[in-house]
Amino acid sequence: MELLIQPLNRMLHVSPGANLLDVLRENQVPISYSCMAGRCGTCRCRIVEGEVLESGQEELRPLSGQAQYVFACQTWLTESCVIEIPEPDEIIVHPARILKASVIAVESLAPDIRRLRLKPGKPLQYSPGQYANLQFAAGMVRPYSMAGTCEDDELEFHVRIVPGGRAGNHIAAGLRPGDAVRVSGPLGSAYLRCRHEGPMLCVAGGTGLAPVLSIVRGALAAGMRNPIHLYLGVRSSRDLYGMQWLAPLQRDHGNLHVQIVANDSKGISEARRGLVTEAIAEDWRDLTGWRAYLCGSPPMVEATSLLVRQRGIRLEHVHADAFYAAST
Repeated sequence: MELLIQPLNRMLHVSPGANLLDVLRENQVPISYSCMAGRCGTCRCRIVEGEVLESGQEELRPLSGQAQYVFACQTWLTESCVIEIPEPDEIIVHPARILKASVIAVESLAPDIRRLRLKPGKPLQYSPGQYANLQFAAGMVRPYSMAGTCEDDELEFHVRIVPGGRAGNHIAAGLRPGDAVRVSGPLGSAYLRCRHEGPMLCVAGGTGLAPVLSIVRGALAAGMRNPIHLYLGVRSSRDLYGMQWLAPLQRDHGNLHVQIVANDSKGISEARRGLVTEAIAEDWRDLTGWRAYLCGSPPMVEATSLLVRQRGIRLEHVHADAFYAAST
């Protein structure tokens, strides 16, 4: 049985029933991976031809027909096939770890947003844009994106407090400096692609600013000169935060351009009124050759993803994280 790997045009001889990620690692084929359990999405690749078995939460199911994406760690080979691995020159391997951390501070960024700062017992290696699972107590585990870079001495997270949200309200009212938090990660495939030299479109809604801020900080720290166009979407002045970091970055780096877009722009002198999709559509007719990093509510991420693909960004160059509010 044969496995053809694109774009490397490399042929491998494999045994039926072999796990795809195991085959790639054993043959030194470059692919990103992290959790090894199908949760983080880092090892996503595309089945171009052939049939495989993908392990879902319920059962193994055959995948056939037009090309589709699978997680290599949860995919088993059943016949000769062709796969496409994403960006072999942008591979990252940060094996997921469990670290102990202690609370440094919980700070208010907006009426319903808190900045959680943790001191990890050991450094956590991650790429800008990734996230981790934080456990505060038994049964209280939530995913939050890092807002800094792994060169920092601490971990920074932005947390939205929602009515009835157990973890958010615990962070806002229950956590104290010195309290222990278990950190599991890194996870996520919407990380910064450092080798890309074209324009970058970063779109953040709400606490989606955390991973976007991490991506921007990482790109600028790495000396990337790409034009970076960041659109920050908020509902009103009440929800706006982050300019205390973005304004100095924009002042010091001429390739960073920040646009605030608000449903209600009253009280935000520099804001444009409307939706981020409307602002992007007004500003850019052709986004061919760009990369997009989208983080925020599922409706915003889905609408923006559709728009940027219509304007020329390839699907595999849209790196997105949708934030789902946890009410329990």
